[in-house]
Amino acid sequence: MASERADELYRALIERRYPKELCSEIAYKYLNTDYTATRMLGYLYRMTEPPAVEVVVDEMIAILSDREQLIKKKESEHAQAVISEIYRDGL
Repeated sequence: MASERADELYRALIERRYPKELCSEIAYKYLNTDYTATRMLGYLYRMTEPPAVEVVVDEMIAILSDREQLIKKKESEHAQAVISEIYRDGL
């Protein structure tokens, strides 16, 4: 079941006349979370003219890269918190 944001992203891409297969891949396979779909929607809504397909795909990759970095940061922060707790309280 796709999120409402993914559906909104799909519709926004279709309105800009991108190929349906590409729209489906972007909205339902790669940017299917509220966070990533919202980021892409913000990008699309800022553009006065629909960007080229290559530019949209580049933006998708950048969004996914940012998301991956955020996930790694949160994992690192959690690990550091556990280590600090062990140092403070012992095993």
